[in-house]
Amino acid sequence: MKRADSNKRLVKGRARVEARFTAVPSKTDLPEDYAVTLGELKQRIAGERLRVVLSANIAMIVLYWDIGRIILQRQAKEGWGARVIDRLSGDLRQAFPDMKGLSPRNLKYMRAFTEAWPDKAIVQRLIAQLPWRQNIALLERLDNRDTRLWYAQKTVEHGWSQSILRMQIERAAHERQGKAVSNFPAVLPPTDSDMAAQVFKDPYLFDFIGTADPRREREVEQALMDHIQRFLLELGAGFAFMGQQVHLEVESQDFYLDLLFYHVKLRCYVVVELKAVPFDPAFVGQLNLYLSAVDDLMRQSDDKPTIGLLLCRSKNKMVVEYALRDLKKPIGVASWETKLVKSLPRQFKGVLPSIKTIEKELSG
Repeated sequence: MKRADSNKRLVKGRARVEARFTAVPSKTDLPEDYAVTLGELKQRIAGERLRVVLSANIAMIVLYWDIGRIILQRQAKEGWGARVIDRLSGDLRQAFPDMKGLSPRNLKYMRAFTEAWPDKAIVQRLIAQLPWRQNIALLERLDNRDTRLWYAQKTVEHGWSQSILRMQIERAAHERQGKAVSNFPAVLPPTDSDMAAQVFKDPYLFDFIGTADPRREREVEQALMDHIQRFLLELGAGFAFMGQQVHLEVESQDFYLDLLFYHVKLRCYVVVELKAVPFDPAFVGQLNLYLSAVDDLMRQSDDKPTIGLLLCRSKNKMVVEYALRDLKKPIGVASWETKLVKSLPRQFKGVLPSIKTIEKELSG
């Protein structure tokens, strides 16, 4: 009898629990605008959750800056050394056992962080938007403040992860951005011209396709397609891949674009032509034809004029400028390399023979 009574109580308990949950209505019984409202609420909640996360990150970075400031002040005034910081770390972790980031190593990063960014206003306005990992990457890889600020701005703008930020620093992105030779100022409105100029770089580094030196355009093109994600990363944010060897028919003649992209910020098609040889002015005429054809056959009413990017194995800047001077279509010209050549360490400069010296010895 007791078991029967307990079973009855269990059944009644389940009934009470189940009664608390309302059955989900069928989608056919919902108002017509329900899906729109649901989408708005989901977007609102997701945005608010992101805001909370960003606010927490900003508060943490500013706290780290304040900790670093206090440590710097005590070091300058009282000569704090590494042993004091180690003791401080232990005491802080004991006082806040649930808080991460109070290790001796991280306290020293906080000190370096404050030393690198002495202006708290810049930290609050920009630097605090970066996760701590990205800030550490900036501290470890860069010494120049202006260069560090450039990468911080780009990281916030493009949402670079720590690994991508490190890669961009190693590839000296700040030295290449906006360096392609172009006729943009002469053929585009000032705002569009400035934006387009910053989109393209020179040179482009295709080291991810290996150290082999491709001799034909198709070899380069196929290698880039085999590494499309790295290629898009090297091109930069905003490029959407549209096709390879895109066919265009003009008056019964067939033409094929090497690579076609659409840039979401520029709001235009970008035709990329690859050359495995040095720049030749004849390449500009060919690319000019492609741009006219894309504008007539593919461009929509709300698209801006198509832009061309000519990538050559090498180029003479003056020859390129002459070739683009009176052209009406916007074209940029840049070189590409298959490996990243870094400068020699300072201690080796003047010790090792130059390339010209080696070539002279070999020819002799």
